[in-house]
Amino acid sequence: MTGAVARASSTPIPQIRLYTDWLKRTRGLDFASYADLYRWSVHDLDGFWRSIWDYDGIETPTPFSTVLVDDAMPGARWFAGAKVSYARHVFRHAAAADAAGQPAIVALDERGGSVTISWAELRRQAAALAIALRERGIEPGDRVAAYLPNIPAAVVGLLACASLGAIWTLCSPDMGTNAVLDRWQQTQPKALIAVDGVFYAGKPLDRSGAVAELRRALPCIETLFLLQSGRATESVADTVDFAATIARDDPAIAAFEPEWLPFDHPLWILYSSGTTGLPKAIVHGHGGVIVATAAGRMHFDLGPSYAANTFGDRFHWYSASGWVMWNIQVGALLSGTTICLFDGSPSGSKTDPDWTRLWDFAARAGVTWFGAGAAFFTSCRKAGVDVAAIPGLERIRALGSTGSPLPPDVQRWGTAQFAALGRPDIWWCNVSGGTEIAAAFMAGNPELPDTPGRLQCRHLGAAIEAWDEQGRPIGGEVGELVCTRPFPSMPLYFWGDEDGARYHDSYFAQWAGVWRHGDWLTIGDDGSCTISGRSDATINRHGVRMGTAEIYAAVERLPQVADTMVIDVEAGEGESQLVLFVVPANGAALDAAMEAAIAGAIRTSLSPRFVPDRLIAAPGIPRTLSGKKQELPIKRLFAGWPVAKVVSADATATPEILPWYIEQAAQWRQDQVAGDRS
Repeated sequence: MTGAVARASSTPIPQIRLYTDWLKRTRGLDFASYADLYRWSVHDLDGFWRSIWDYDGIETPTPFSTVLVDDAMPGARWFAGAKVSYARHVFRHAAAADAAGQPAIVALDERGGSVTISWAELRRQAAALAIALRERGIEPGDRVAAYLPNIPAAVVGLLACASLGAIWTLCSPDMGTNAVLDRWQQTQPKALIAVDGVFYAGKPLDRSGAVAELRRALPCIETLFLLQSGRATESVADTVDFAATIARDDPAIAAFEPEWLPFDHPLWILYSSGTTGLPKAIVHGHGGVIVATAAGRMHFDLGPSYAANTFGDRFHWYSASGWVMWNIQVGALLSGTTICLFDGSPSGSKTDPDWTRLWDFAARAGVTWFGAGAAFFTSCRKAGVDVAAIPGLERIRALGSTGSPLPPDVQRWGTAQFAALGRPDIWWCNVSGGTEIAAAFMAGNPELPDTPGRLQCRHLGAAIEAWDEQGRPIGGEVGELVCTRPFPSMPLYFWGDEDGARYHDSYFAQWAGVWRHGDWLTIGDDGSCTISGRSDATINRHGVRMGTAEIYAAVERLPQVADTMVIDVEAGEGESQLVLFVVPANGAALDAAMEAAIAGAIRTSLSPRFVPDRLIAAPGIPRTLSGKKQELPIKRLFAGWPVAKVVSADATATPEILPWYIEQAAQWRQDQVAGDRS
């Protein structure tokens, strides 16, 4: 089927080595280093992406003639004339994987429930749902929304929609109805797949009222498929039983085949965090996601779980269903890799956290590739988790981190934990990309040296540079992360953005034809990359710039500090004050000793320039639903922006602490006015 699968070996070979060997064998291309391979991939976009298509065995009934028809940004057109199918690309692995006894999905929840689904069964369930959707009038281009946690039903829903050409749009049930409506009122779904209750952090949560409210507020929904949880306190009228729907098995289902679709046919709609204004409804296409994922598997080192020359991986990335990492985890199915889903809290009860929960799941599920947000690994280290004491984790060969920069000390801690398990060569695949591209711009490479706290390399095919304010590439210094050439999974468009103005303004307003990502990036001499936080939240002290992540890395290693957030607030006359919100660890207090320790840590690790002007003890740190600190919204509150335009409680993982920040911001502004008068 592909170059990777055709070659067998008793010792697994990294996917990127298999690919470069294939390039040498079939294209006559020989690269002395990854740097040489990368340079070729971004200078010869036609040659590189054509090789990815051929190497991955992407199928089409209508061949393309040109890889990149128009290289403008925005507006690049890829593989014109080709038809593809996300679902077909997944299910091409079904026969071989089932014959080898490798499942498609292993799913567990925090109460210990588990289910294993074969590739054939996953295909049958997706076909049954696709036929049911078609019977209820769903056609290509119609939106199908889902209000589901990280469970197999969500994967089935995505594959069913992809099979029909319907557009998938998913929100997690931990999102409030206002946040969900901010998204779906833009995209007007014709059908909804929802669960009426979930279990999270040790508690059953009834979502039947939320489902009913969504139904009332969205008259565009003509059909509601309901997954009954047994936790609902009220019935939802006029629904179709989801479980019964996917349990159907008749000749029409067995004969069902997914539709071939144009390369740029919409696959799903993802949403920006919605911290200011309405979330952006980001549309990605079948072909762009397939091709970008095919290139990405070299960086994730994922191949078919059933092939002799691979690691037989079981891939897990802890994620809420509304975060792009959910899509990337499901995307491992495109490579024929078994995915492992966990439904629940990574630490159990909020009042009595147990940070071994997710590790226990990984051991039970036989996970070999374990990914999570950087905050998870940091929390485990702070909680003193002894990973080496958990039996079954020695199967893990790779660790992945994203969401925010991973502190070097935390990565070294994780490496030491796995060395004690007999895995001294544990590989860290730190990645950075985002919802905007449903892929990574910087990623890992198992053949490169370990780089604690950094990303090993730039992603193949992604022309990433760090630019200064004048738009000049810089090396070894902090600059704006830009992408200077098209990448296949950049958005097709934003839903409802008829003239493309919002899309253009989001990424191309600063430099025409160049994607500005909104992160601070440093590219080292060795090609490794450091993300220093969002560029809009960067601290500039007397001309010296510092990413917020570097401040967090310095301060949060202190045992008496549980969490922090820093903002640089304008204080008039061109001056600003650096304010650090501090959540003390249990039993600690923000006293003179802690203030001295924080100041000392920043002076030692960074510079005296970045010692905060004010430290404020806080009840918690506001984060988005994907776990990112909400620096910009809080900074804007302090700058006097209207609350309604700055922050949405429904888009915040900890809405109960927002009133405290609103009050602090109001007091800050009063103090500034009083100071100006004096």
